[in-house]
This record gives sequence, structure tokens and C-alpha cells, in this order.
Amino acid sequence: MTTDAALLNDAPSALASADPAVAKIIAAEKERQEYTLEMIASENHASSAVMEAQGSCLTNKYAEGYPGKRYYSGCKFYDDVETLAIERAKELFGCDFANVQPHSGANANLAVQLALLEPGDTFAAIDLSKGGHLTHGSPVNISGKWLNPVTYDLILDENSDEYGYIDFDTVEAVCAEHKPKVLMCGYSAYPRTIDFAKFREIADRHGCILWADIAHIAGLVAGGAHPSPFPHCHVVTTTTHKTLRGPRGGLILTNDEDLAKKFNSGIFPGTQGGPLMHVIAAKAVAFGEDLQPEFKVYAKQVVDNAAVLAKSLMDKGYALASGGTDNHLVLIDLRPTDPELTGKEAAVWLETAGIISNMNTVPNETRSPFKTSGIRLGTPALTTRGLKEDVMPEVADLIDRVLTSKGDEATLDAVRADVVELCKRYPMPH
Repeated sequence: MTTDAALLNDAPSALASADPAVAKIIAAEKERQEYTLEMIASENHASSAVMEAQGSCLTNKYAEGYPGKRYYSGCKFYDDVETLAIERAKELFGCDFANVQPHSGANANLAVQLALLEPGDTFAAIDLSKGGHLTHGSPVNISGKWLNPVTYDLILDENSDEYGYIDFDTVEAVCAEHKPKVLMCGYSAYPRTIDFAKFREIADRHGCILWADIAHIAGLVAGGAHPSPFPHCHVVTTTTHKTLRGPRGGLILTNDEDLAKKFNSGIFPGTQGGPLMHVIAAKAVAFGEDLQPEFKVYAKQVVDNAAVLAKSLMDKGYALASGGTDNHLVLIDLRPTDPELTGKEAAVWLETAGIISNMNTVPNETRSPFKTSGIRLGTPALTTRGLKEDVMPEVADLIDRVLTSKGDEATLDAVRADVVELCKRYPMPH
């Protein structure tokens, strides 16, 4: 282990001097990231430029309102940076309006719900356990408490070639029966391409507003590695980290001017006060990076890496939700290979070995969401480090050694040493 003194030597000098306790924690986390394989599908490594902007003096100002319409004086440069972020977001996603102020994807979703729905109104989405999100109507979230969510399903016939895919028959049936105001698509654990055009056909037949939450695949969309939700969707929300590789934050996009005004009001004053202008500056930097030709190469590589990882795991006998992947993530169903192993236990073993993943529910789940039968893995952060297809079988082998070890300490230690060596071969970009 690195000594405290060595950690502090790597910490920012001002922070190390002012608060060595916090500096030591940050430096230790930096070392953890350096020597582990980050395979949580919703995480990535932001560039130094993004982090520099986020840590800038722009944190010192209130800028309630929007460019040209602020409630405080002294906002010229805040108007400039927010306008830049907006223009870059519009160019990146090929749309007419963007709100860059949401503090998170959850805040973006809440603002859209406030703008489009009244308490008790019905909207359609997929359940969290089937790959949705807390903000898509979970009973423990405001979206499930305040609104009336109705759910469509996955194809759950294990004999079907499309087992684990979206069941569009249930989408049609739910919309026909319940006439929801809003139909949602976009997921947190769905490994396949989303057919936005097909969703729009159903939405139009039943008078629904179509809303895509592309938080997971936004970088793939921006990089041309997944079809765009535009022009099919009326509104699109996303986070700005994950595959976009920016700061943690949210974004609302639309081509409809009237809806854009409603979403602006839904953010401020509807659900937020002063925007985090240092984060908006970091979003502008990230969007600028995402507009470069190199980002298209990155997005394609993320998908290519996931495809090889999926095949390598299946070659070892693992069952994957939907039988593979089209995007950045794979979802392992542990039950066929080890009926006793839970996702929670597997994630702990993997972390001990230096592979960071998360437990996740799978189609036809039989366990609670606090144990689960699955593990979700992703390739965005590995790809940022420079890993390519030729390394994915090696990563799959490390995962397999852990999952077949039954938690054997010596095996986990051996894999941990191999993970460190792999991380040294592909050091974190700085």
C-alpha cells in the first residue's frame, strides 16, 4: 500500500496544506482508480481539462435564471460559458434546444415530469427490475409517488430468440389500455439497440409524447455508434458523464420550442435554484471534446470492446441477458453457471480482485434488488484507458477466475496482482 506521505505528495499542494485529511482521501481514491478496472457501465474517466473547469472559480457565483435573464449582476462570463455549452450540445445531438442546467439526470427527468404531467397523470415506462431507472416510476421515487406509472415488459420466454429484448406487443397493449400522456424509452441495463422509430409509431397511434432517457448511451449516440433519438422523440434527457465522459450532471434536449420553454421553467424555478456554473463549464469542455473526430473512434471502440467481452464470457459458458450486446454493457445472469451465487456476493469478490462492477437484476429475476442474480459490466472506462478488442478476452478470463473461485482468498489476491499489471500496461490518461 502507498504510504500516507506518498499519497499527500501526489495531492494538490493547496489542498494538502490546508486540509491534509481530505487531500489524503482524494489521493487514495486517485490511486484506487489508477489500479482497478472500472467496469461499472455508468462510470467513466473525465479528462483533466473537464476536471480543471469543474474545479474553477466559476463555483463562486450565483447565476439564477438563463443567459441574458439573470437575477444577479456580474454574470457576463457565466452567460458566455452557458451559451457555449448550449450551442455545443445542440450541435452534438443535432437538435434545436438544450438546457444544460440540470444538476443530474434525475433532476433533468424530474423537470420534464413537472413540465409534462400533473400529479396522478399516467405515463408508461419499463420497471426498474427490467432495466429501467428509479426516476421512471419506481414506487420509492417521486416519479412513482407523484405520478401513475404503467409498465411494459421484456420478452421473457427463455425459448425465444429475442429473450430479454423489449416486448413491443406489451408497449402497444399498455398504451392502448391506459392512454398514457408520456411514453418513455431509454434504460439503465438494456444491452440492445433502442428502436426509437418503432416507439414513435406506437406513441403517435395512442397520442403519447415520446421521451427518451439516453443517459447510458448518449456518448454512443453522439459518436454515431447508436441510432439517434432525433427526430423521433419529442424530448430527450441524459446525464453528461457515463459514455459522454463529462462531469456529473444532466441535460434536456428537444426540437420543440414550446416544450423547450416548459422544460426551462421545469428546471428553474420549478425544481432548481442557482445552476452549478463550474459544472456547466465542464460540460462545455466535454461537449467540445465529444465533437472531435477522435470521439467517434472512441464510441465505436466502446461497442466493439463490449461485443468481444460478451463473446468471451459466453465462450466460457456464461449466460448474458438478451444473449449478448449491441452497446456498451453486458449483463451476466449468474444462475445457469452458479445457482447459489448472488450478484451482491459476486460484486464483492470482483472488487476485492480489483474489478469494479455492480450487482443488477436480470430478466425473470427471482431475488431481491438487494441481492440480485446478475452482474452488470461495461466498457466505457476501459476504453478510455486505451484497452481494445485484443485485451477483452484477458479481462473476461480475470472475471471468470473470480466468479469460479467461490471467494477463495488466494485466487482473489492473484487476480488482484494481475489486474494491477494490466492497469500498468494501460495507465490512466492524464
